[in-house]
Amino acid sequence: MLDTLRIEANGIPIYIQIRDQILAAIASGALKPGERLPTMREVAVALKVDLNTVRHAYDSAQETGAIMLVRARGTYVADPLPEIRDDRIQKLAQGTAITAYNQGINLYDLIDRLKEMADGQTAEGGTS
Repeated sequence: MLDTLRIEANGIPIYIQIRDQILAAIASGALKPGERLPTMREVAVALKVDLNTVRHAYDSAQETGAIMLVRARGTYVADPLPEIRDDRIQKLAQGTAITAYNQGINLYDLIDRLKEMADGQTAEGGTS
């Protein structure tokens, strides 16, 4: 996962960029339930950012219920993943729309891609 993390100078706080990339990897299935995430120190070194920034990102991701921080053991993708409440979906949708806009991505193209992903997940026997 470390090789996929990127920080961009787009005005979005670094901890949010890290958090959103972790959550996106979980949502896409790149990170599976129960899988161990890199340590905060590994992420900080790889991205050349302050450890407290990464800690903030992990804490923020933990608040969503998608990851679990286990003291002295590491950080893991939640197993099972939590059900997403409507307010969390709203916040995620707003954040995604803002990120898409900032990166010059057409929102309707993004929606079409998400639908394709959802259809593929349903066809593979995943949740819908």
